[in-house]
Amino acid sequence: MTDITLALPFALPPPELAPDLLRALQAPALAALLARHSTLQHHVFDNNSRVLPHEAWLAHTLGLASAPTEADTGAPLATACMRGCGLGTQAAQGHWFMLQPAHVQISRTHMLLTDLRALQLSEADSRGLYDLARPYFEEAGKTLLHGAPGLWFLRADDWGGLNTASPDATTTQSMTDWLPEGDHARDFRRLQNEVQMLWHEHPINEARQARGLQAINSCWLWGGAGPSSAQGSIAIGDGMPWMDALAWSTQPSARQLIAQPGTVMLAGLISSAQAGDWADWLARMQQLEQEWFAPLLAALKDGSIGGVKLVLSHRHGWTEVTSGKLAQRKFWRKPSLTPLLKQS
Repeated sequence: MTDITLALPFALPPPELAPDLLRALQAPALAALLARHSTLQHHVFDNNSRVLPHEAWLAHTLGLASAPTEADTGAPLATACMRGCGLGTQAAQGHWFMLQPAHVQISRTHMLLTDLRALQLSEADSRGLYDLARPYFEEAGKTLLHGAPGLWFLRADDWGGLNTASPDATTTQSMTDWLPEGDHARDFRRLQNEVQMLWHEHPINEARQARGLQAINSCWLWGGAGPSSAQGSIAIGDGMPWMDALAWSTQPSARQLIAQPGTVMLAGLISSAQAGDWADWLARMQQLEQEWFAPLLAALKDGSIGGVKLVLSHRHGWTEVTSGKLAQRKFWRKPSLTPLLKQS
C-alpha cells in the first residue's frame, strides 16, 4: 500500500484575502484532511531562485534540483522537458534552455509578460514563428529546436551561468526586474530584440489578431539545464506545455490515483490566482473538493490508500500536510480550513 501526494499550486489564498475566501469555500473533505493530520509544516520560500515554490518543488521531486527549502534551487527543467518531447538524443549533450514564445504588454512605465496560457498557440503558428527565428539563432551559433507548440529549446553551452526566471514567476510583475541576469545576458537580449523585430506585424501575428488572439511579440528564456533525466514520475493536470512534457499523464483522476498511488500536480488554480479572479478560484476549489478531496478522504477512511500528502502553495511559500486512516480517527479535531490561514 502506497501513499498519495497531491500538489496544488496556488491552493493557498493570499493572506489578505484568505479569511473571506475560506468563509465562502464549502470543502468539508479538504477541511478533514487539513485538521485531522499526522504532520503539518509551513514553509516560507526564498524568491531569490526566481521561480515559484511549486516549480522548485517539482524539480526536486523529479530529482533535478535540491530541496526548495534551500536558497537558489532554481528549476533546471529544460533537458527533462526535451526528453518528454522526444528530443532525448539532443538533450544528452550541452546546456539547454526553454525558449517560449510570449506576448509582452508595453506601457509608458513598465513591460508586463502576460500569462502564456492565454496565447492559445497552435502547432501551425508555433512552427511558423519558429522557422522565422531559427536562422537568427543559428547565425549566433545557437541551436534552436521545436519541442511542442509554445515550447522550444535553445542550446547555449556558454550561457550556463545565466540566472533566469520562470514565466509564471514573472507574470504580474514588472518584467524588467525578471530578465536574465549574468554573463551573456546582453547576448540573449540582442537575439530577443532581433526576434521581436522579425515577428512585428508579421502575417502570422496579423492573422492571430484578426482572430482575437494576442500577437506573439517576444520570447522568454528559462529553465537552463545540462544533461539530466527525471528520477521520478508525476501526473500533471491542466498544465503548461512544459509541464505536459514532464508528465506521464496529463488527464489524471482521483480514481486512477487511488488505483495506482503516486504523485499528481493539478495546475488549474494558477491562472485564476495570477489574474486575481477569485470567483473562478473558488469555483475551481469547489470542483477539486468534489473530484479529488472527497474521493481521497473516502479511500483513506476505508483503507484503500495508506496516506494522503497535500502540498499547497502560493507565491511566497507552501504548506505540506499529511493524513492517514488513524489521523482521521482524531474525532476531537473539528474539520477546519484554518491551516490555510497559517502560512508562516
